[in-house]
Amino acid sequence: MSTMNISLPDDMKAFVDEQVRTRGFMSSSEYIRDLIRQQREVAELRAKLDGSKPTSIEAFDEGFFSQLRARVDLQR
Repeated sequence: MSTMNISLPDDMKAFVDEQVRTRGFMSSSEYIRDLIRQQREVAELRAKLDGSKPTSIEAFDEGFFSQLRARVDLQR
């Protein structure tokens, strides 16, 4: 495992220390690793969503909606 040193303003360090204490982390390193894992998951989900965008948009006219309303009315 590699080591990375970071500098934080006092208020951010206090926040990290509080998160470690109140959320059950064993160390600030464990807390930061958890944040990075979460951010990685978010990035992976965004990439999947970006890849699932439709390539074209289908236009719907009033006839489409009339047929849709008729189908709904039949099911009532």
